Amino acid sequence: MELSTPLAYAADPRAAADQAAALEFAGLDAVWVAEAYGFDSPTIMGYLAARTERMRIGSAILNVYSRTPALIAQTGAGLDALTCGRALLGIGASGPQVVEGWHGRRYDRPLGRTREVIELSRRIWRREVIEHHGITDLPLPPEKGGSLGKPLKLLNHPVRDTIPLYVAALGPANVRMTAEIADGWLPFLYVPEHADQVWGRSLAEGGAARDPGLGPLSVVAGGLLAIGDDAAAVRDLMRPTVALYVGGMGAPGRNFYHDLVCSYGYESAAAAIQKHYLAGRKKDAEAAVPAELLERLCLAGPEGHVRDRVEAFRESGVTMLNVTPVGPDPARLIERVRNWL
Repeated sequence: MELSTPLAYAADPRAAADQAAALEFAGLDAVWVAEAYGFDSPTIMGYLAARTERMRIGSAILNVYSRTPALIAQTGAGLDALTCGRALLGIGASGPQVVEGWHGRRYDRPLGRTREVIELSRRIWRREVIEHHGITDLPLPPEKGGSLGKPLKLLNHPVRDTIPLYVAALGPANVRMTAEIADGWLPFLYVPEHADQVWGRSLAEGGAARDPGLGPLSVVAGGLLAIGDDAAAVRDLMRPTVALYVGGMGAPGRNFYHDLVCSYGYESAAAAIQKHYLAGRKKDAEAAVPAELLERLCLAGPEGHVRDRVEAFRESGVTMLNVTPVGPDPARLIERVRNWL
């Protein structure tokens, strides 16, 4: 397995970039930069390109609604140039809470839009002349400033003619598509013990239709990392995140994370979390997150326990362990886990 971390940049992106550079020296293979309501991901990724030398830099994720496929491809090409071929492009449909609530775009046809971005990006990076008629087409006639009948191509030359595309997916159809056409998969709130039960069939069906030229599907998943005896306190740090996603990232019936936790077998807990969160009782929602779920989401505890968690993620098919080190010496934690891999 390779080793990566999500970048915690909310407080100070420059300080976060300094820490990423230190983790690169400790053996980190990649860093992932989120995008929701804070900094846009490519800005931070460009800054990281100047602060690091070896590790790959990924977006996690660029949603496929707020940017056109052409802009996503341009962004990937630019980042690949700045990083000298170290860019990873994580994309996904996100959810109605972000797409409709923040970007003001209708949340429709998520699978079709994601597939379209992947197919068009790969064609653009090969510098093909592009003429496309699909979901995102809103053509203007020539007299209105449009360019109908005038195919175009990317002017600059990316470092690579293909950039790895990772898809954030949870639902069966989305995971099936990801296994078929993407380079990698970015599942969230991933519990290795339940992975085969929840996603095994979709991964197998998508893999059966996969072009062998793509190579094996990369899988990026993990959680909080801490080695020591105070595991419960570390796992509790995940409570607000789980409560937010399961309880607040979507209305009832439109929350993918709530559905995921139900598929793990925590239906009553998921219902309680959502009920409390939507009523504004965030602390009650956090308290309703099962301790067992937190234990399985995290890699926290004595060294033997953490080693077992690493192996559980490996055995479930994870190829890049994505961890958030907790404690006074994150680089030392990364070094220790690096030696186990």
